[in-house]
Amino acid sequence: MTRIYLDHAATSPLRPEARAAMEEGWAIWANPSSPHAEGRKAKAALEQARERVKAALGWQGEVIFTSGASEALALGLGRAKASRRVVSAVEHDAVLRAAPDAEIYSEDVALDNDTVFAIQHVNPETGTINPVADMAEVLGETGALVLSDCSQSAGKLALPQVDMAVVSAHKFGGPIGVGALLVRDFALLEPMGGHERGYRAGTENLPAIMGMAAALEAGDWATSAEDRAQFRETLACDVLELGEQVDYILSVAHPSMSAQALLIRLDAMGFAVSAGSACSSGTLKKSRVLDAFGVEDEVARRTIRVSLGWNTTAAELEAFREAWRGLA
Repeated sequence: MTRIYLDHAATSPLRPEARAAMEEGWAIWANPSSPHAEGRKAKAALEQARERVKAALGWQGEVIFTSGASEALALGLGRAKASRRVVSAVEHDAVLRAAPDAEIYSEDVALDNDTVFAIQHVNPETGTINPVADMAEVLGETGALVLSDCSQSAGKLALPQVDMAVVSAHKFGGPIGVGALLVRDFALLEPMGGHERGYRAGTENLPAIMGMAAALEAGDWATSAEDRAQFRETLACDVLELGEQVDYILSVAHPSMSAQALLIRLDAMGFAVSAGSACSSGTLKKSRVLDAFGVEDEVARRTIRVSLGWNTTAAELEAFREAWRGLA
């Protein structure tokens, strides 16, 4: 049975361009911080990849390479020169782990120049797009720093101009285990010594960084915007509409079957989907994110996530449409 993978919001398969770049990186085996010729060669490749990532993302500031989004969030929220942390109610669990004492934002929470405000660009469970650029412009008047988790938008949408942004390579076809904290100015962070201009400890994973740069530059998808729009339209009666949304992450509610039953049935039929973000999809608890969005408990229990990626084909979308109609 040919399986169809529709869980790209969790992890997207490695692009061939990224694999080729990593093989090139493995041949440059020296530590980029070493002063000898081999180290200088690795350092040159590292800095070239840094500039490629900045160009591909349209980022004018600095790039600190990390082991992924979780470390980038820990750096941004943990080292920012501000004493308060405020986060939106629908943030990924990694944000809450990085800032366990953070206040949850509401209209009653005042933001000031001693605050870091974390707001995701695209929600990983629902695909909802937050107007982060507009929010950053308004919040700029308060002096608060804005950190945006762009794990689900980097390489797919233009990034908002914020003080800090977080990206993760395996969400857009790069390797697992590498990401970056994009920071407008190093002066926003407390240095910690070590590598990455003194803002991150640990030797850089050069092959993975080169793979990340290549994946960002690849860009093309097997489906068109029209393919994805048609897919959403055919499932429209079951798709949760939660604000402006991307066309590659859908929350789909079955008329009667529970999410856990759907996962089992669809997996047996050859489809890989999830019941939420990968860190929580193995639990039977109601999604904290869907709850924050105001989704009724009874609907949330019947909701799964279908997420598309760079190698999803129109034929695969048609196959899922037919399977979903059969289950409905």
